[in-house]
Order: sequence, then C-alpha cells, then structure tokens
Amino acid sequence: MESAFPAAEIAIGESIAVDGACLTVVEKGDGFFEVDLGKETLARTTAKTWKPGRRVNLERAMRLSDRLGGHMVLGHVDGVGSVEAIEPGKDFTVYRIRAPKEVARYIIPKGSIAVQGISLTVNEIKGDVFSVGIIPHTTAKTNLSDLKIGDEVNLEGDLVGKYVEKFFKAGDQAEGITREWLEKKGFWD
Repeated sequence: MESAFPAAEIAIGESIAVDGACLTVVEKGDGFFEVDLGKETLARTTAKTWKPGRRVNLERAMRLSDRLGGHMVLGHVDGVGSVEAIEPGKDFTVYRIRAPKEVARYIIPKGSIAVQGISLTVNEIKGDVFSVGIIPHTTAKTNLSDLKIGDEVNLEGDLVGKYVEKFFKAGDQAEGITREWLEKKGFWD
C-alpha cells in the first residue's frame, strides 16, 4: 500500500488500520508498506474488493498516552454494510447505511459506530439502516467522498455495547450480571 507514513517510523509487525481493518505490516519501504490478508479478513471485510489505486483510510494504532478523540475503535471489523443513500447538504452530508444484523444490534441513536475505521456518531436508526452526518473536514480527510450508493463499507460496532451484551447473556458466567443482580445492588429501579 502506498502511504505517506514515514517508513522509518513504521515497524515490521506494527498494526495499521486499513479502512478500519487492523492489519499487520510485514514489509515496508519508502512510501509503502505491505500486509498479508488472511481468510477471516477477506471474509469479514471489504478487503476482497480492493483494487490498485483505490484510496483507503489509514490509521496507526493509538498510543496509551494519546487523547481519545472519538470512541474506542479496535480495527476488528464486525461486518460489512452497504450505502443506501447519500444526501448532500450545505454544512454536512448524511450517509444512510444498512448494517448486517450482527452489527445493527450494537447501534443506538447518538451512539458510536466506526465506518471505514472512522469514529462517527449515529444520528438515527430505523431497523437496520442508520444515518451519520459527515462534516466537510471529515469528507476532505477520508475516502468517504469516494462512496456511491450500493458500495460496501467496513463496520465496527461499539465496544462498550458488545461487553454489556456479553455480561447480560445468561450462562456466560457463573454469576452473570442480570437485571435482578443490578436491582439488588441498587443500580436499577
């Protein structure tokens, strides 16, 4: 992949998110780095459709000393969605995206979603279609402006939602967190 990242700063074995998919650098040089794509990555992401010359969003892993400027995005794509509508506006563009059921269950209004690795706030959700408003700065700095209706996008659901769901699932733990447990401890009225 072509990249403006300084080769001297990239380490072999480093993780770089490519359109939201966390990939490992296996080779590097001046102006490029290479990654291997495994079976799971090809099955779960849009990587199988990438062609030479296609723009991708690149993001290096956050250092623990960095500010968290969005929500926690791990680069672990949960599923592939499709662009249903693009509605340009004066101050922002609204994208409506259909999410697969394995991602849709983690989407809530004003919650977080990663689209192509970009941390975004959900405006609204109707069934399995959610909308996000993209400001001109984000459009200029990402490949969202390249999207057309019908294009596929990588989606990563909210990490907190995944943990909450796991804690509430019966049988996952000897003493799972249930509504009754929360009421008993005074966390639920």
